[in-house]
Amino acid sequence: MRVALFVTCLADQLFPSLGVASVKLLRHLGVDIEFPEGQTCCGQPAYNAGYLAETKEIAEHHIGLFKDYDYVVLPSGSCGAMVKTHYPEMFRESAKIYGKSKDLANRTYELTSFITEVLDKKDIGANLKDKRVSYHDSCHALRYMNIKESPRILLRAAGAKIIEANNSEVCCGFGGLFSVKMPEISAAMARAKTEGVLETKADILTSVDGACLMNIAGSMRRENVNIEVKHVVELLWEGVQNGN
Repeated sequence: MRVALFVTCLADQLFPSLGVASVKLLRHLGVDIEFPEGQTCCGQPAYNAGYLAETKEIAEHHIGLFKDYDYVVLPSGSCGAMVKTHYPEMFRESAKIYGKSKDLANRTYELTSFITEVLDKKDIGANLKDKRVSYHDSCHALRYMNIKESPRILLRAAGAKIIEANNSEVCCGFGGLFSVKMPEISAAMARAKTEGVLETKADILTSVDGACLMNIAGSMRRENVNIEVKHVVELLWEGVQNGN
């Protein structure tokens, strides 16, 4: 089984520890992960800005780069949604590329879903006992990729106590260009997320999307809220280290 890691721009540029944790966690589970060095952005920022021709160039590069792998795994529901949903939409009128885009979409998995659905593992040997965790359902992961149970399954199996916020499925306000074009509304939405997490009295906020966590963490800093914010992959890898 050939498996490639698509690390995403956010992990590459801002959260390299997430990329490292992704590789280490997959290797811990027996996956011989590969990293194609020619990978670039998935094209989502350009797509959201309306630069369709430019996005198609990026998408064709991405499709070609990952064509020989059985699975492509990434620590992001947002970039995963771009590949799984928007690539096929863009190439619907081009039969040759459309077929390739659908094939890649079928082989692309967010990391926690890959663990539970492809590797068929629920307990990965992580120890997160006594951790009180609030999980944020990112819009792209939940609504485009139907990711809800996989991260929760892995966290519960590790012994974490998941305390659901009443607004766990509500947008955090990031939305890429949305937060740039409408910063006041975005900041208000992030504050609402912060309040929801505070009500849970959780110690840690986690999610499969680093962009959402970055936005909420910024709101928490401004509000002087002392809650740890950590990507679910990094949290699980921390748990594996605690379990050894």
